[in-house]
Amino acid sequence: MRPALTDATFGLTPALTGRATPLVFASPHSGAVYPDDMRAAEGLSEVSLRSAEDAAVDRLLDASAAAGAVLIAGRIGRAYVDLNRAPDDLDPALILDCPEGAPPGLKTLAGYGVVPRLAGDGTPLYDRCLTLEEARGRIARVHAPYHAALGDLMQNARVRHGRAVLVDWHSMPARATGPNGPDVVLGDRHGTSCAAGLTRRLRGLFEALGWRVALNRPYAGGYATQIWGRLDEGFEAIQIELNRRLYWDEAAGAPSVGWGRCRSGLNRVVATLGEDFAA
Repeated sequence: MRPALTDATFGLTPALTGRATPLVFASPHSGAVYPDDMRAAEGLSEVSLRSAEDAAVDRLLDASAAAGAVLIAGRIGRAYVDLNRAPDDLDPALILDCPEGAPPGLKTLAGYGVVPRLAGDGTPLYDRCLTLEEARGRIARVHAPYHAALGDLMQNARVRHGRAVLVDWHSMPARATGPNGPDVVLGDRHGTSCAAGLTRRLRGLFEALGWRVALNRPYAGGYATQIWGRLDEGFEAIQIELNRRLYWDEAAGAPSVGWGRCRSGLNRVVATLGEDFAA
Protein backbone atom coordinates (compact mmCIF):
# COMPACT_ATOMS: atom_id res chain seq x y z
CA MET A 1 0.00 0.00 0.00
CA ARG A 2 1.34 3.44 -0.92
CA PRO A 3 2.02 5.60 2.18
CA ALA A 4 -0.26 8.60 2.48
CA LEU A 5 1.22 11.73 0.95
CA THR A 6 1.76 14.64 3.30
CA ASP A 7 3.04 18.15 2.74
CA ALA A 8 4.83 17.93 6.11
CA THR A 9 7.75 16.06 4.57
CA PHE A 10 8.05 17.86 1.25
CA GLY A 11 6.77 20.92 -0.55
CA LEU A 12 5.44 21.34 -4.08
CA THR A 13 5.55 24.51 -6.18
CA PRO A 14 3.59 24.04 -9.42
CA ALA A 15 4.40 25.70 -12.69
CA LEU A 16 2.43 28.85 -13.42
CA THR A 17 -0.87 28.28 -15.17
CA GLY A 18 -0.37 27.90 -18.88
CA ARG A 19 3.43 27.66 -18.59
CA ALA A 20 3.89 23.95 -17.79
CA THR A 21 6.74 22.13 -19.56
CA PRO A 22 8.11 18.57 -19.22
CA LEU A 23 10.56 19.87 -16.59
CA VAL A 24 10.41 18.54 -13.03
CA PHE A 25 12.86 20.19 -10.62
CA ALA A 26 13.76 18.47 -7.37
CA SER A 27 15.72 19.60 -4.33
CA PRO A 28 15.77 16.54 -2.04
CA HIS A 29 18.45 17.74 0.36
CA SER A 30 17.41 21.33 1.14
CA GLY A 31 15.27 20.34 4.14
CA ALA A 32 16.21 21.62 7.59
CA VAL A 33 13.60 19.95 9.84
CA TYR A 34 14.82 17.24 12.25
CA PRO A 35 12.05 15.26 13.97
CA ASP A 36 12.35 14.74 17.72
CA ASP A 37 12.53 10.96 17.33
CA MET A 38 15.92 11.26 15.63
CA ARG A 39 17.58 11.21 19.07
CA ALA A 40 20.97 12.26 17.77
CA ALA A 41 24.15 11.95 19.82
CA GLU A 42 24.28 14.08 22.93
CA GLY A 43 26.39 17.14 22.28
CA LEU A 44 26.15 16.93 18.48
CA SER A 45 26.40 20.50 17.24
CA GLU A 46 23.83 22.01 14.93
CA VAL A 47 26.63 22.80 12.50
CA SER A 48 27.53 19.13 12.23
CA LEU A 49 23.91 17.99 12.15
CA ARG A 50 23.19 20.25 9.20
CA SER A 51 26.52 19.87 7.40
CA ALA A 52 25.12 17.53 4.73
CA GLU A 53 22.22 19.80 3.79
CA ASP A 54 22.09 21.33 0.32
CA ALA A 55 21.67 24.66 2.02
CA ALA A 56 18.90 26.83 0.55
CA VAL A 57 19.03 25.28 -2.90
CA ASP A 58 15.23 25.35 -3.06
CA ARG A 59 15.32 29.11 -2.40
CA LEU A 60 17.71 29.60 -5.30
CA LEU A 61 15.15 28.02 -7.62
CA ASP A 62 12.34 30.50 -7.08
CA ALA A 63 12.20 31.20 -10.83
CA SER A 64 11.18 27.61 -11.61
CA ALA A 65 7.41 28.20 -11.64
CA ALA A 66 7.64 31.07 -14.13
CA ALA A 67 9.90 28.93 -16.32
CA GLY A 68 7.31 26.17 -16.48
CA ALA A 69 8.91 23.70 -14.09
CA VAL A 70 7.26 22.15 -11.06
CA LEU A 71 9.53 22.05 -7.99
CA ILE A 72 9.47 19.37 -5.31
CA ALA A 73 11.64 20.07 -2.26
CA GLY A 74 12.32 17.89 0.76
CA ARG A 75 11.66 19.48 4.15
CA ILE A 76 13.23 16.86 6.41
CA GLY A 77 16.97 17.17 6.99
CA ARG A 78 19.26 14.77 5.17
CA ALA A 79 20.82 13.53 8.40
CA TYR A 80 17.44 12.03 9.37
CA VAL A 81 16.85 10.20 6.10
CA ASP A 82 18.53 10.63 2.72
CA LEU A 83 16.04 11.04 -0.12
CA ASN A 84 18.72 10.40 -2.75
CA ARG A 85 19.53 6.87 -1.61
CA ALA A 86 17.69 3.65 -2.38
CA PRO A 87 15.28 2.66 0.41
CA ASP A 88 17.17 -0.59 0.98
CA ASP A 89 20.58 1.10 1.38
CA LEU A 90 20.70 0.16 5.07
CA ASP A 91 23.92 0.45 7.05
CA PRO A 92 24.67 -2.67 9.15
CA ALA A 93 27.09 -0.65 11.28
CA LEU A 94 24.19 1.56 12.43
CA ILE A 95 21.08 -0.57 12.27
CA LEU A 96 20.51 -3.52 14.56
CA ASP A 97 19.09 -6.69 12.98
CA CYS A 98 19.81 -5.25 9.55
CA PRO A 99 18.44 -7.76 7.03
CA GLU A 100 20.85 -9.77 4.96
CA GLY A 101 20.81 -9.23 1.26
CA ALA A 102 23.01 -7.63 -1.35
CA PRO A 103 26.25 -6.25 0.11
CA PRO A 104 25.94 -2.56 1.05
CA GLY A 105 27.36 -0.07 -1.42
CA LEU A 106 30.53 1.89 -0.78
CA LYS A 107 28.66 5.06 0.26
CA THR A 108 26.57 3.10 2.74
CA LEU A 109 29.65 1.40 4.19
CA ALA A 110 31.25 4.84 4.48
CA GLY A 111 28.36 5.97 6.69
CA TYR A 112 26.04 7.56 4.15
CA GLY A 113 23.21 5.15 3.56
CA VAL A 114 19.51 5.96 3.37
CA VAL A 115 19.65 6.54 7.14
CA PRO A 116 23.10 8.12 7.55
CA ARG A 117 25.46 7.14 10.33
CA LEU A 118 27.73 10.16 9.86
CA ALA A 119 27.12 13.86 9.37
CA GLY A 120 28.36 15.56 6.26
CA ASP A 121 31.51 16.63 8.07
CA GLY A 122 32.21 13.06 9.21
CA THR A 123 30.98 13.46 12.80
CA PRO A 124 29.02 10.45 14.16
CA LEU A 125 25.33 11.30 14.29
CA TYR A 126 24.49 8.81 17.05
CA ASP A 127 25.88 7.39 20.25
CA ARG A 128 23.58 4.39 19.87
CA CYS A 129 22.40 1.93 17.25
CA LEU A 130 19.01 2.25 15.56
CA THR A 131 16.51 -0.56 15.34
CA LEU A 132 15.35 -1.81 11.99
CA GLU A 133 11.86 -0.66 12.97
CA GLU A 134 13.15 2.90 13.48
CA ALA A 135 14.92 2.95 10.13
CA ARG A 136 11.97 1.53 8.23
CA GLY A 137 9.63 3.96 9.97
CA ARG A 138 11.64 6.92 8.72
CA ILE A 139 11.69 5.52 5.21
CA ALA A 140 7.92 4.97 5.25
CA ARG A 141 7.12 8.42 6.65
CA VAL A 142 9.57 10.53 4.65
CA HIS A 143 11.33 8.71 1.81
CA ALA A 144 8.34 6.82 0.40
CA PRO A 145 5.92 9.80 0.22
CA TYR A 146 8.55 11.99 -1.44
CA HIS A 147 9.32 9.43 -4.13
CA ALA A 148 5.64 8.65 -4.65
CA ALA A 149 5.02 12.34 -5.29
CA LEU A 150 8.07 12.63 -7.55
CA GLY A 151 6.87 9.59 -9.47
CA ASP A 152 3.43 11.14 -9.95
CA LEU A 153 5.01 14.35 -11.26
CA MET A 154 7.16 12.46 -13.74
CA GLN A 155 4.32 10.27 -14.97
CA ASN A 156 1.99 13.26 -15.36
CA ALA A 157 4.61 15.23 -17.27
CA ARG A 158 5.14 12.38 -19.70
CA VAL A 159 1.39 11.99 -20.26
CA ARG A 160 0.97 15.71 -20.93
CA HIS A 161 4.12 16.33 -22.96
CA GLY A 162 5.26 12.95 -24.25
CA ARG A 163 8.41 13.14 -22.13
CA ALA A 164 9.45 14.03 -18.60
CA VAL A 165 12.78 15.58 -17.62
CA LEU A 166 14.00 15.51 -14.03
CA VAL A 167 16.59 18.08 -13.02
CA ASP A 168 17.82 17.02 -9.58
CA TRP A 169 19.44 20.01 -7.88
CA HIS A 170 22.11 19.65 -5.19
CA SER A 171 25.02 21.54 -3.68
CA MET A 172 28.50 20.43 -2.71
CA PRO A 173 30.77 21.77 0.03
CA ALA A 174 33.63 23.90 -1.20
CA ARG A 175 36.10 21.38 0.24
CA ALA A 176 34.74 18.62 -2.03
CA THR A 177 36.67 19.79 -5.07
CA GLY A 178 39.26 22.18 -3.63
CA PRO A 179 39.83 25.87 -4.33
CA ASN A 180 40.36 25.37 -8.05
CA GLY A 181 37.59 22.83 -8.57
CA PRO A 182 34.44 23.26 -10.63
CA ASP A 183 31.59 25.56 -9.74
CA VAL A 184 29.08 23.10 -11.19
CA VAL A 185 29.11 19.35 -11.70
CA LEU A 186 26.63 17.87 -14.17
CA GLY A 187 25.82 14.22 -13.58
CA ASP A 188 24.17 12.28 -16.40
CA ARG A 189 25.47 8.86 -15.35
CA HIS A 190 28.12 9.08 -18.03
CA GLY A 191 25.74 9.91 -20.84
CA THR A 192 23.08 7.31 -20.07
CA SER A 193 20.37 9.15 -18.11
CA CYS A 194 19.45 11.99 -20.49
CA ALA A 195 19.85 13.13 -24.05
CA ALA A 196 23.35 14.37 -24.80
CA GLY A 197 21.90 17.65 -26.02
CA LEU A 198 20.54 18.47 -22.55
CA THR A 199 23.93 18.00 -20.94
CA ARG A 200 25.59 20.14 -23.61
CA ARG A 201 22.95 22.84 -23.27
CA LEU A 202 23.28 23.06 -19.51
CA ARG A 203 27.06 23.12 -19.72
CA GLY A 204 26.90 25.98 -22.20
CA LEU A 205 24.45 27.95 -20.07
CA PHE A 206 26.59 27.65 -16.94
CA GLU A 207 29.81 28.41 -18.78
CA ALA A 208 28.18 31.53 -20.20
CA LEU A 209 27.96 32.74 -16.59
CA GLY A 210 31.73 32.29 -16.27
CA TRP A 211 31.34 29.20 -14.09
CA ARG A 212 33.63 26.18 -14.38
CA VAL A 213 31.74 22.99 -15.23
CA ALA A 214 32.71 19.36 -14.76
CA LEU A 215 30.92 16.25 -16.03
CA ASN A 216 30.22 13.26 -13.78
CA ARG A 217 33.25 13.76 -11.54
CA PRO A 218 32.98 13.48 -8.64
CA TYR A 219 29.18 13.20 -8.89
CA ALA A 220 27.64 11.15 -11.70
CA GLY A 221 24.09 11.16 -10.32
CA GLY A 222 22.41 9.46 -7.39
CA TYR A 223 19.32 7.37 -6.79
CA ALA A 224 16.79 9.69 -8.46
CA THR A 225 18.94 10.10 -11.57
CA GLN A 226 19.40 6.36 -11.75
CA ILE A 227 15.73 5.42 -11.49
CA TRP A 228 14.41 8.16 -13.79
CA GLY A 229 17.11 8.08 -16.47
CA ARG A 230 15.10 5.82 -18.79
CA LEU A 231 15.25 7.41 -22.22
CA ASP A 232 13.55 4.51 -24.00
CA GLU A 233 10.48 5.10 -21.80
CA GLY A 234 10.34 8.86 -22.23
CA PHE A 235 12.05 9.77 -18.94
CA GLU A 236 15.29 11.73 -18.63
CA ALA A 237 17.23 12.82 -15.56
CA ILE A 238 20.28 14.91 -14.83
CA GLN A 239 21.86 15.90 -11.51
CA ILE A 240 23.29 19.38 -10.94
CA GLU A 241 25.72 20.05 -8.10
CA LEU A 242 26.36 23.69 -7.25
CA ASN A 243 29.51 24.58 -5.36
CA ARG A 244 28.43 26.30 -2.13
CA ARG A 245 31.25 28.78 -2.45
CA LEU A 246 29.07 30.45 -5.10
CA TYR A 247 26.36 31.46 -2.63
CA TRP A 248 26.78 30.15 0.92
CA ASP A 249 28.94 30.97 3.94
CA GLU A 250 29.41 27.49 5.38
CA ALA A 251 30.96 28.75 8.62
CA ALA A 252 28.11 31.16 9.32
CA GLY A 253 25.38 28.94 7.90
CA ALA A 254 23.95 31.84 5.93
CA PRO A 255 23.97 33.34 2.43
CA SER A 256 27.32 34.78 1.41
CA VAL A 257 28.04 37.95 -0.51
CA GLY A 258 27.72 35.87 -3.68
CA TRP A 259 24.08 34.95 -3.05
CA GLY A 260 22.51 37.59 -5.28
CA ARG A 261 24.85 36.96 -8.18
CA CYS A 262 24.38 33.20 -7.95
CA ARG A 263 20.59 33.48 -7.76
CA SER A 264 20.52 35.87 -10.70
CA GLY A 265 22.68 33.51 -12.76
CA LEU A 266 20.50 30.52 -11.93
CA ASN A 267 17.40 32.51 -12.83
CA ARG A 268 18.86 33.04 -16.32
CA VAL A 269 19.72 29.36 -16.69
CA VAL A 270 16.29 28.24 -15.51
CA ALA A 271 14.45 30.75 -17.71
CA THR A 272 16.38 29.72 -20.81
CA LEU A 273 15.84 26.05 -20.08
CA GLY A 274 12.13 26.71 -19.72
CA GLU A 275 12.07 28.47 -23.08
CA ASP A 276 13.86 25.51 -24.68
CA PHE A 277 11.26 23.04 -23.42
CA ALA A 278 8.29 25.28 -24.15
CA ALA A 279 9.22 25.48 -27.81
